[in-house]
Amino acid sequence: MKRILFILVGLSMVWGLFGCDPEKPPKFRVKNDRGADASLQVKTSGGNTININNVKPGTLSAYQDVAAGKTDITVDIQGETGSFTGSFVAATNSSYTVVVANTTPPTVNVVSP
Repeated sequence: MKRILFILVGLSMVWGLFGCDPEKPPKFRVKNDRGADASLQVKTSGGNTININNVKPGTLSAYQDVAAGKTDITVDIQGETGSFTGSFVAATNSSYTVVVANTTPPTVNVVSP
């Protein structure tokens, strides 16, 4: 009886260690530090494109899931000529913040909190 109880406790511990922590897809959000709206086009390694339009100055967007791998970003800023780019490598179980920096010229930085 003690042997069966020991085996059941052991199996429960193994289940708890390995069975309850599934891999989560990477996610990102956008922080706009510019004085004008920013719109982003995000191309993922999975072949999808995510558009995030009109992120207001001084705000954060909601998180978006993205495929693991290289992610390319193109930013258009209202009232600015040209597009500004950046990229990052997204890893599972990670989150990122894409910062549209208030620099001259504007830059796109990616930070992992």
